[in-house]
Amino acid sequence: MSFLRYVTIVAFAAAAVVGCGSPSGTSEDGTTAVVQSPDEPEMSLRPPESPPAIATPTPAPAAPEQWPMPDVVGLSLQDAQDTIQATTGGAVFYSGSHDLGGEDRNQVLDANWQVCTQNVPPGTPITPTSTIDLGTVKLAESCP
Repeated sequence: MSFLRYVTIVAFAAAAVVGCGSPSGTSEDGTTAVVQSPDEPEMSLRPPESPPAIATPTPAPAAPEQWPMPDVVGLSLQDAQDTIQATTGGAVFYSGSHDLGGEDRNQVLDANWQVCTQNVPPGTPITPTSTIDLGTVKLAESCP
């Protein structure tokens, strides 16, 4: 093969590659076509996906409400219960009581009983689930 013939074939092949391998071209109707090489990554006309949602941290559980137990010894049973309820904003509504006189009497009218003992020492934290028990005697009686 002659050198000139070789150059002509190479030039012709190069022209064919340049004309056919361009990434875009215009068709007879004036529209532009995009040609993608098999070696290129696939193109997409879809918008990019949203980034994954960021997890919101879960707040730490709130500490239980607590209050210092008031000193209610010496008060009437009614005043003792009112003091506990006022200290806790009504969160601790119930306090138990029992008769220290040994007769196992019920404390029906709380204002007629005085508190002699309390099972939760003054200043100790109490919560809505605390069990409070007050030892009582009738107002006319002395604490044992």
